Amino acid sequence: MASDPIYRIKFLNQNEIYEIYAHNVYQSDLWGFLEVENIVFGNQGSMVVDPSEEKLKKQFEDVERSYIPMQAIIRIDEVKHEGPAKITEVKGTVTPFPVMPPRN
Repeated sequence: MASDPIYRIKFLNQNEIYEIYAHNVYQSDLWGFLEVENIVFGNQGSMVVDPSEEKLKKQFEDVERSYIPMQAIIRIDEVKHEGPAKITEVKGTVTPFPVMPPRN
């Protein structure tokens, strides 16, 4: 039996790029949002502590499901295993994808 897929999600949040890993990613019933569930973090037994990963762990520790605006998404990849979650500063310009509102 194959293991559950793991997705790497990169998104823009307050002029920083967040990179997180999760088992479930899908379009939300809330228009314009992506739902992310079962967020996973890297190796728990590592002696080296990454401050940005610790910040993300603290930020998402009680989160069951996160709703990320579609225009904040930079990239989603299906990967074989999780890596370190991280936060990086935006260098240069990241232009969000324009989203048109639904027509009634």
